Amino acid sequence: MPGKFLRELGVDHPIILAPMAGGAGSPELVAAVSNAGGLGSWGGGYSTPPQILDAAKQIRALTSKPFAINLFAGGYDVRPPVDSAPMLALVSKAHAELGLPPPVLPPNPENPFADQLAAVIEARPALFSFTFGIPSPDALARLRRAGIRTSGTATTVEEGRALAAAGVESIVAQGEEAGAHRGTFLNDFDKSMVPTLELTRGIAAAVPGVPIFASGGLMDGRDIVRALAAGADAAQLGTAFLVCPESGAAAPYKHALMNARQDTTVITRAYSGREARGLRNKFIDMTQGVPILPFRQQNDLTRPMRNESGKQGLADYISLWAGRGVTRARATPAAELMKTLLVEIGRA
Repeated sequence: MPGKFLRELGVDHPIILAPMAGGAGSPELVAAVSNAGGLGSWGGGYSTPPQILDAAKQIRALTSKPFAINLFAGGYDVRPPVDSAPMLALVSKAHAELGLPPPVLPPNPENPFADQLAAVIEARPALFSFTFGIPSPDALARLRRAGIRTSGTATTVEEGRALAAAGVESIVAQGEEAGAHRGTFLNDFDKSMVPTLELTRGIAAAVPGVPIFASGGLMDGRDIVRALAAGADAAQLGTAFLVCPESGAAAPYKHALMNARQDTTVITRAYSGREARGLRNKFIDMTQGVPILPFRQQNDLTRPMRNESGKQGLADYISLWAGRGVTRARATPAAELMKTLLVEIGRA
């Protein structure tokens, strides 16, 4: 059984699908996890308000179970501007190799959180989760009035305390093993790389009574059992579900995950401008020593390259986000993976 918080949401099992913005976490994958008794989460950090509402509609057409929507609650304009010419020249080389026209430098976008949040409140998911910071007191109050529960991401005990002090109802303890973007928002990234189980124990001790969802490198039932024993109310898994057929990850991305024989993941800003863990590949190597543009300007600049690389079946220019447990990925439908996980934790 999950903890009281998830039971109140209507979730049967202590397994959460990590939100994966950018297409990998498709509505089909979200619904499949929720239908199997877990909590499916959809990542809307890059989406417009209409896209958020459409995704919620698609998910509801596939499941009557609860689900979560996730947004970026910060992370914009946290670094000083850099000379864009070297990165633009580098991406131009990738475009030429892929047969794309020369790239155009995108603007450094404004934080879209306020408009996105309005769409989330209209969509009324069971849970609103967020990362890269803490929404304003007013935003959290609006969510409470709408009856939407909240969950924030912490990469340190200090961040866990800050989330609890702000009245956030549950905390994702994102360990250093986690794939994709780091949720760090208080300290330097390199000082916020705490192992998942250590972080889970630390936050659970620091904010007793607040539900903790362990996240980072968790791939199978044994990992989930260890996370629950460390004080987590549930385990959040992302990489484990990326190779499911319902995942929207591009074919070369899934192929790279399934063919990983060792942990070659690195922390890089190459694709989005913000620190994230993924499999090392050609573009990451190309960017060594080249100034990286801010989040999300770097993300917007590399998007055409990433999309075309996926279409051509090349993993060289795709952000291959993955956690440290990538070598244990299992290509199976999400419902089957959920059944396997429940057997492994003795809750089938």
